[in-house]
Amino acid sequence: MLLCLTANHRNASLDILERLSIGAPSATRALVDDELFVAGAVVLATCNRFEAYLDIDEPLTGGEAVAVESVVEAMAAASDVPVEHLRASVTVHSGEDAAAHLFAVTSGLESVVVGEDEISGQVRRALDAARAEGTTSGELERLFQKATHTSRGIRNRTGLRGTHRSLVRFALELASSRVADWSAARVLVVGTGRYASRTVEAVRARGALGIEVFSPSGRAGAFAVKHGLLPVSDFAEAASRADVVITCTADAVVHADAFTAGRRVLVIDLGLPRNVDPAVGLVEGVELLDLETIRLHAPLEQFSAHSDARAIVGDAASEFTADRTAGPAITALRRDVLQIVDEEIARARARGAGDETEAALRHLAGVLLHRPSVRIRELAVEGRIDEVTAALEMLHGLSVDVEPIADGDIWTASA
Repeated sequence: MLLCLTANHRNASLDILERLSIGAPSATRALVDDELFVAGAVVLATCNRFEAYLDIDEPLTGGEAVAVESVVEAMAAASDVPVEHLRASVTVHSGEDAAAHLFAVTSGLESVVVGEDEISGQVRRALDAARAEGTTSGELERLFQKATHTSRGIRNRTGLRGTHRSLVRFALELASSRVADWSAARVLVVGTGRYASRTVEAVRARGALGIEVFSPSGRAGAFAVKHGLLPVSDFAEAASRADVVITCTADAVVHADAFTAGRRVLVIDLGLPRNVDPAVGLVEGVELLDLETIRLHAPLEQFSAHSDARAIVGDAASEFTADRTAGPAITALRRDVLQIVDEEIARARARGAGDETEAALRHLAGVLLHRPSVRIRELAVEGRIDEVTAALEMLHGLSVDVEPIADGDIWTASA
């Protein structure tokens, strides 16, 4: 059973999201190691959402409710969030709904700025991290690969393609009402990661010329050379002359004492955990634009996704579930056919046939199996898998048994 627990900009406070982004990923390994019913887990933590995708073994006594409660308790403990607060801040999706939710997330349909083009890379890196930690599973691999495929399909087939939407760009749109001339503005970027690179690109697209970079970890020099910027080693000194300060790093917290009261400066905090102490916004002359403010101003209607994008997500989720349903039936058919092929190969070799004959027979088997495999998947999508099982029994003598589970049907086959 697939299970998704999501806390995002719609149902959770920024404080809870921040705590989850710090603590919850460390709980993933423990969930897989310690909870016998968790076969795999992938955690996605971004500036506006936390998602835990779980592959739950079955049967599980107590079902979905037990799994959800165990995960919530583990995540709450790791993130120092009261369990009752976290319980009230998460939405749970299971089975096909969990698949549809991930496909929508990966396609940018659930983002603050709908259609943003950064989330698909974040989803991909979440899967890479789970692989590195050894917490993924075959079912989660299949789920996330389908999510990537669906995201590409939406960008190629809908109006979301080529719009280059991102949270950074939207933040700069909000900031532009405070910055009269970007070409004359002195901009200080804090951070040297992938997000900082996207920020520099977006600031330059606005016309900014004087961009400096500061790195708490000392990597400003190399980053500056790569992007044609000016590196600085003293944040307070650079902030004292900046008109705009943009933070987008994982290892810095900017405090109020770095700014001079009475001097106008716009501070944009794109970090989660937050990079800027909220007290900075209380300094006279300093205006703080953080994620909380940005998401409150996001023009969701303006950026609303096309209905056909949602339709693609729905179809993809149905196909994903149908593939799971069709898989054992296809496997049973392949096993039956390939067993016959193996027997024919053995007879052919006994008569002196060589490798070419074996290769030809295996290729023929693959060709013959392709069309019925495609048709089985199509029938599964249409909810006609019972016709498939009847045909397999009638034509091949195969018995395919169904075992009902919480989020659909899983099939086992025997000859």
